[in-house]
Amino acid sequence: MRPQLGRNLTYGLLDRLGRAIVTGHYETQPFPTEAELTKQHGVSRSVTREAVKMLTAKGLLSARPRQGTVVEPTSSWNLFDTDVLRWLLERQFSVDLLIQFNQLRVAIEPEAAALAARFATDSDIEIIGEGLARMEAAEKGLDDTLEADIAFHVSILRASGNPFYVQFRDVVGTALRTSIRFTNRLKGRTANVADHGHVLEAIKARDPDAARIAMRALIADVLELINTHEGTPAS
Repeated sequence: MRPQLGRNLTYGLLDRLGRAIVTGHYETQPFPTEAELTKQHGVSRSVTREAVKMLTAKGLLSARPRQGTVVEPTSSWNLFDTDVLRWLLERQFSVDLLIQFNQLRVAIEPEAAALAARFATDSDIEIIGEGLARMEAAEKGLDDTLEADIAFHVSILRASGNPFYVQFRDVVGTALRTSIRFTNRLKGRTANVADHGHVLEAIKARDPDAARIAMRALIADVLELINTHEGTPAS
């Protein structure tokens, strides 16, 4: 019996094919033709065509003369696409990917915090404070620790006032779900609320340098934890 794709056939097929590509299902066999996909998954040609078009836009597929539709190498995938990132994180767990993600965070979030210290509105700061309050409540079992932590970090990206930083919110939110689960499991506890509070206090004080340092320390702690688990020195 063929597995169901859900109500939205196009996105159901997109998710199934995307996950299959990312997990290497087509490394040893050619990607099916449109007719083959239509038959295999019991959908219309238009659904198949749209799903393939979306996978092509994400960099996973390309159409080549005399070769048909082929799977692109990982270097061509759009790693900032939240679907691609989710599929990557859902496949066989990779500590290397976690390290690379947190290296990206070091380049983005401390600067976002510094910008927030300069440009955040009173409303922005209030929302960051709400994220911290959720983290405090989560320590008492009154909120979800993962969602509270993500809310705090995403609120700082928004508070930066820079639309390019804000665009990272979905990437950060998606990848943090895996990163936080992993590091919390290693530590046996949730994120350090006091350290997050230092970031908020620096933003409130309109001190960009202190905000940058406090956020960098948060992420450096994560990198050190992961690297120590791997038996390598923290960088």
